[in-house]
Amino acid sequence: MQGPLSAWLVKHGLVHRSLGFDYQGIETLQIKPEDWHSMAVILYVYGYNYLRSQCAYDVAPGGLLASVYHLTRIEYGIDQPEEVCIKVFVPRKNPRIPSVFWIWKSVDFQERESYDMLGIVYETHPRLKRILMPESWIGWPLRKDYIAPNFYEIQDAH
Repeated sequence: MQGPLSAWLVKHGLVHRSLGFDYQGIETLQIKPEDWHSMAVILYVYGYNYLRSQCAYDVAPGGLLASVYHLTRIEYGIDQPEEVCIKVFVPRKNPRIPSVFWIWKSVDFQERESYDMLGIVYETHPRLKRILMPESWIGWPLRKDYIAPNFYEIQDAH
């Protein structure tokens, strides 16, 4: 099912994939990593001037990683602003996504956290370094295939 933003993007020849709507009726779109920066600029100019949140998750063990952006159109006098959810999927071998820091400054710490926990590299981010884990930490703790160093499961605990 195609929403109003997806229809507008199709009308203007902009490549994306509609993923339908979430449980709150918010339109969800998939954007390719190589198209994300230009699409982010287009969405900002279209009126999505507020990045409400960014997060990332591991889709499946050994599978893709996803970076998720929740955008809102903030306008004076509007009680129910338009919202959209953007998902950008990347392979876990070389997860690289253009940073949208230069469009929405509020994504700064959120992209850093996604990098720190899942290893997604946000290209052109000005301070992409660990934010939660020490710089010496090896690996990406929120990946489903992550094995914690020096972790020994307690056997036969009662």
